[in-house]
Amino acid sequence: MAIAGVIALCAVLLVLAFLLPRLSRHPQRGAQRAFGAGSRAGGSAPGGLGRLLSKPFRNSSRAVGRSGRAGRRARGRLPF
Repeated sequence: MAIAGVIALCAVLLVLAFLLPRLSRHPQRGAQRAFGAGSRAGGSAPGGLGRLLSKPFRNSSRAVGRSGRAGRRARGRLPF
């Protein structure tokens, strides 16, 4: 369920970044901020458990960043 939510968020952000590159930065930052908070909360657990609990949030934050960056890059490569 959570994986589907991250995938849907990335797809929406990709389309938004392609259509409205400047306006896509705020939702991207908000999503990355939320995933960063989850990563920090999970990372506060001791030892290897902390790394294990924070990893999904880190990966989701990276996916959101890559999705927004890819949409803006594709928009920039348009010939017109």
